[in-house]
Amino acid sequence: MHRVKDILFWISGILILLSAVFYLFTPAVAPWIMALSVAVFSAITFTNPYPGKSIRGKRLFNFQLFSCISMIVATFLMFRGRNEWVLAMIIAAIFLLYAAVMIPRELEKEKNKL
Repeated sequence: MHRVKDILFWISGILILLSAVFYLFTPAVAPWIMALSVAVFSAITFTNPYPGKSIRGKRLFNFQLFSCISMIVATFLMFRGRNEWVLAMIIAAIFLLYAAVMIPRELEKEKNKL
């Protein structure tokens, strides 16, 4: 089951990126791809909480949750034909990238403390 979640997580992440590019060429189809991808990505993120106990790690997990909400907002704006979806997606990407880099470091610190 864990392997299936990982595969779905990676596929949805790639589809999110591709749908942002597809929006330039097919603005009628891209929001639907984005919506499905963001829904899967967010569901997997929400169901996999931070496994450690540190406050910083939990804050970083909250960054991930915020980025998922920002991607949902970006998808809504994409459906409405508003160009602000790009800004919401950039904000999501920055928070998600920061959390993705820092969470493994925080988990490693917690492991070394034991």
